[in-house]
Amino acid sequence: MPDATDNPTATSELEAVLASLAYLLTRSQEHERQTARAGIRAARSDVYLLRALAEAEEASRVGDLAARLMVKPSHVTRQIDRLQTQQLVERTPDELDRRARQVALTAEGRAMLNRLKQANIAGLANALDGIPAPDVVATVGVLRHLVDRYVRQVRITMLSEDATPSNRADVRGGSADPGPSHCT
Repeated sequence: MPDATDNPTATSELEAVLASLAYLLTRSQEHERQTARAGIRAARSDVYLLRALAEAEEASRVGDLAARLMVKPSHVTRQIDRLQTQQLVERTPDELDRRARQVALTAEGRAMLNRLKQANIAGLANALDGIPAPDVVATVGVLRHLVDRYVRQVRITMLSEDATPSNRADVRGGSADPGPSHCT
């Protein structure tokens, strides 16, 4: 059975559609409109961190969050500081390592994230009006697969860039575990 890479025109068209969609979804004005609709103020990167915490369903370490979001731990620490002052997350001692801290969503953080998700869903439902449900389901399946592959590719690239010369061969050989398949 032929796959998508057998049709360079379809792949090129998909790239163009995804570039347009990424642009539309990540415009600052759109983010501000969506957060205003939800009655909140939060940076896009903060929303991704809150989503990662919600998906984890339990407290997480900064390093684990950084790995999931594919950023440096210092970036996550600054975000947590901001979110903690807004009472959206809380830090608690790690029971396994007294030096480490766990981070979790507060009830206020969970409520804020739910309001934002509902505002996003309403906007998306409006954009999907008239599109048959089976088409939406098929699109979700393809996009999940695409995200999983991109996450694996990015993680392997990150590991390769961070690897020392002595273990780069292990990373290229595919022995690196890509970790969770969905980023936020």
